[in-house]
Amino acid sequence: MRKSAIVLANGCYRSSNGKPAHGLVRGSERFAIQCVVDPDSAGGDAGTLLDGLQRNIPIVNNLDEALACARAPPQVCIVGVATHGGRLTEELRALLLDAARRGLSLVNGLHDLLSEDAEISAAARASDTEIVDVRKPVPRSQLRFWEGEVTQITASRIAVLGTDCAVGKRTTARMLVNALNTDGISSEMIYTGQTGWMQGARFGFVLDSTANDYVSGELEQALLRCARESDPQVMVIEGQSALRNPSGPCGAELLLSGQLAGVILQHAPDRTYFEGHEDLGLRIPSLRSEIELIAMYGVATVAVALNGGAMDREALARRQAEYADELQIPVVCPLLDGMNELVDAVRPLLPRPEHR
Repeated sequence: MRKSAIVLANGCYRSSNGKPAHGLVRGSERFAIQCVVDPDSAGGDAGTLLDGLQRNIPIVNNLDEALACARAPPQVCIVGVATHGGRLTEELRALLLDAARRGLSLVNGLHDLLSEDAEISAAARASDTEIVDVRKPVPRSQLRFWEGEVTQITASRIAVLGTDCAVGKRTTARMLVNALNTDGISSEMIYTGQTGWMQGARFGFVLDSTANDYVSGELEQALLRCARESDPQVMVIEGQSALRNPSGPCGAELLLSGQLAGVILQHAPDRTYFEGHEDLGLRIPSLRSEIELIAMYGVATVAVALNGGAMDREALARRQAEYADELQIPVVCPLLDGMNELVDAVRPLLPRPEHR
């Protein structure tokens, strides 16, 4: 049973910092989202504002309105923002304290842990409710070091990497898994961030709260568990940040330790600089150079997925055609084009029957 939930996205729903809320609005097998709290966007439908698809999830001003408009009595209040550094703002803290006092359990994906906040913890205990800190580090005694067992897994592993953070890697990974399963190709998503867990992915770990020495082993553990419990033909691994984002480089672990069969590379054509570092002039490398870098790790990029951001469709279509002509691989806008081309790009990577 999914738990009825309110999502807090205060002031961030219209920005990339609201990506946990965006993911939850697009769908979750873990929570039934009743409404989003964001006074800056109140009055509309969260789905319509996000991508033009109405989902009957209203955006409201405050917790009072959220509790009044919910179709089912809310059980959970979820932090729906991803702040720089995973810090808890004073505004969010006040809302979460209020929610705990009202008897709502709290789900938090920030690095600042609610379970370590004395006042919020006391309020939760008094209300007999739960605090789930998704990014709470696992004790090192429980972490796994990479051992190489992943090489025995027959399922094809594909990662959705990106040229920057917050470009839609998780959304594309989730859409691809759904499309592959619909097409009769058994698939599972391996989450590596807090929102993937919130959306209900069964297998994975939170990469950026894992001690660096154990990231590869925890990835291997997630892949082995997925193979053991689900035995899919394809595992789609959610990427984090980007190989060359200096504020949080990531991807080599997935490429090497995951023993990948291929990569789908996510890109935002309207960005010139790494998000949040525009003032430093840190330019995002070209798609071609990123694909060449990935190839140096021994993995081919089989397709590019585009996040059009604020680009109009005509400009996006021109850029899409330019990339396809230059790179000679499928270039797809998942939210506009659907997933057929990405599914076709994955087909040659499927394990042969005799290997299963």
